[in-house]
Amino acid sequence: MNKLYDTKILIVEDEIIIADYIEELLLEENFKHITIANNKETALIKMTSFLPDIILMDINLKGENEGISLAKSKNNNATVVFITGQHDLVLMNEALKSNPAAYLTKPIKRLDLLATINLAIYKKQSQIFQFKDGYDIVNLNFSDIRYFVAEGNYVNIYTLTKRFTIRQSLMAVMDKLPTDSFKQTHRSYIVNKNKIERVTSNVVVINGLDIPLSRTYAKQFK
Repeated sequence: MNKLYDTKILIVEDEIIIADYIEELLLEENFKHITIANNKETALIKMTSFLPDIILMDINLKGENEGISLAKSKNNNATVVFITGQHDLVLMNEALKSNPAAYLTKPIKRLDLLATINLAIYKKQSQIFQFKDGYDIVNLNFSDIRYFVAEGNYVNIYTLTKRFTIRQSLMAVMDKLPTDSFKQTHRSYIVNKNKIERVTSNVVVINGLDIPLSRTYAKQFK
């Protein structure tokens, strides 16, 4: 089965006719995992129980722009696409502060909906480091990764709270990372440049930990 259609989609829309119409369009396109919330309370429950990959979020829940604040409470795995019937620049600028993947304007059109979902999925996949952990597939957001450390034939991945170990070379790992955010500091280390607290002549500091910085790679941090 195409993984695209395994995407879990939550529709948050208080106009029942519009919510049902969006669901119908998605079902016709073979999306299998769809659920609807018609109010904030139900949406919060769905975010923690259904764990959507994409949330199609009406900005104007109950006419109070509640969707913007609700988007800030989304589950970590979710990507938000805002839906609005208003052509209000101030409102959209406020909505963009929550970093949505895209937005749709009403009335919803089939091609616009599908194109937007495909864009959201592409953006989501481009921000993830995927690897096997035993029999499980793990998807880590790049923003959650602090640094990588090579040890023999293995590489340890460090987040703020966990460590994962994978059987890959550091070079193979580097090939999968966005080079604007991840930099090698040493033959055994790759760091997330956005997590660096301080740089000296021979170390970079992340979470109070000194990570070696060799002269070969030091120019990347000047």
